[in-house]
Amino acid sequence: MKLCLESLKDKAAWEAAGVAVPSYDVAAVAANTKANPEWVHFGVGNIFRIFIGGIADRLLEAGESNTGIICAETFDYDIVNKIYDPYDNLVLAVTLKADGSTQKKVLGSLSEAIRANSKEEASWNRLKEIFVNPGLKMISFTITEKGYALKGADGNYFPFVKSDIENGPAAPSGAMAVVCALLNERYKNGAAPLAVVSMDNCSHNGEKLQNAIMTVAKEWLERGMVEEGFVAYLSDESKVTFPWSMIDKITPRPATEIAEALEASGIETMHPVITEKRTYIAPFVNAEGPQYLVIEDKFPNGRPALEKAGVYMATRDTVNEVERMKVTTCLNPLHTALATYGCVLGYESIAAEMQDTELVKLVNGIGPKEGMPVVCDPGILSPEEFVKEVIEERLPNKFIPDTPQRIATDTSQKVGIRYGETIKSYVAKDGTAASLNYIPVAIAGWLRYLMGVNDNGEAFEMSADPMLAELQEKMAGIEFGNPDSVGDKLQPILSNDNIFGIDLYKAGLGEKIEAIFKEEIAGPGAVRATLKKYV
Repeated sequence: MKLCLESLKDKAAWEAAGVAVPSYDVAAVAANTKANPEWVHFGVGNIFRIFIGGIADRLLEAGESNTGIICAETFDYDIVNKIYDPYDNLVLAVTLKADGSTQKKVLGSLSEAIRANSKEEASWNRLKEIFVNPGLKMISFTITEKGYALKGADGNYFPFVKSDIENGPAAPSGAMAVVCALLNERYKNGAAPLAVVSMDNCSHNGEKLQNAIMTVAKEWLERGMVEEGFVAYLSDESKVTFPWSMIDKITPRPATEIAEALEASGIETMHPVITEKRTYIAPFVNAEGPQYLVIEDKFPNGRPALEKAGVYMATRDTVNEVERMKVTTCLNPLHTALATYGCVLGYESIAAEMQDTELVKLVNGIGPKEGMPVVCDPGILSPEEFVKEVIEERLPNKFIPDTPQRIATDTSQKVGIRYGETIKSYVAKDGTAASLNYIPVAIAGWLRYLMGVNDNGEAFEMSADPMLAELQEKMAGIEFGNPDSVGDKLQPILSNDNIFGIDLYKAGLGEKIEAIFKEEIAGPGAVRATLKKYV
């Protein structure tokens, strides 16, 4: 069997392979979508295909919608060429359950795939045709947080952004300029309303997207390339909105083992490909089952019945509270602790760490014990149930190939939110955070990780972090096996409120973290011994 429209006609063969197929007419949905576009999505990689594509698929299955999603790729055109076009835009969704079983379904909701390249006349004209259609309700994004970035660390525009600004809406290249140019087409052709929705996994994502689009538009206005009315259109919430959202679903890159199992069941050409832009992608997507999407309900031109496919529609404040619950208490702090200790203890799998007695005690201490008394409760999701699912189902899922090394990336940029916010809440409540025990162990573990040597005293490769060199310079002179060498070298780090959002000494934790760290560098096996002592 091949993953294509013709092959789907043989439903019995797909069912024999354990794969569910759409009950709706995929070709008819695609034709209706092309004629009556309602939803365009930018960034057509794995999480979009299985999660957002799955939402649209459920609406089609339930008869709540008769159109799918138009998929636009601004960066890696190979994805369209190698994964969408050859498979009639179908995707085989593989849900990896914690018991080792899988649930497989073909999704037919991705109705059209377009390379969002202004240099390709046919593709560019098709996108403009879609954007001027007054029935278009929403455009959404999963392009990663860096997709919204216009400037480098030096405060200057990236070269491609500078070119986009100078070239104007006629020949954009970057995602933000491409979208801004298409919005300008919509403005010039009736200025119909539209929701512009970031679904990327970053805080205040709608604000980041809005700022980027507005920046490009204002630069073009300054150069006389767009009308003043265009900027006014983007600024009018009765016309254009930028809803915030919170998304959560672990979607690792496609596993070769899954491809082999699918091919053994009779489905052809399932092996992953690597594109020229180094995207690792396959005709199937594998991901965990649990998933959460909360969206600010601000759609000036109407929207699909997203809530009927499991999406939480909420206020901006609630979206922010769900994000805060996840990032400061229920998931991210636990992930970071597992990441840094996992690297030091030689683990290469998050799931394997969840078989480690001390590490399981540590994450239970960080989340349920110390985080829960000050957790942000958004009301629509239970923090207690969320963290229970994380600890008992999501993190231990050995069929999700996630690594501590990946999660340890950029930890210096994360600890302020993941631990600092809870610490600040304790200080606000009690005047001090000195009662905390597990979070100090987590922070000491990050400092121990920065030594770059494992629990046996052997060097390991550290993950990328923009502050790594600076932090290691501050710790220079601290010797493995010599706690006395620490001196006052940790104080500039632990007192840095730019890192933690608060001076940890003033919060009552600085000395406690120093003491734990000293025990962890005492010699081979000291990290394990320290964990056993404190957790």
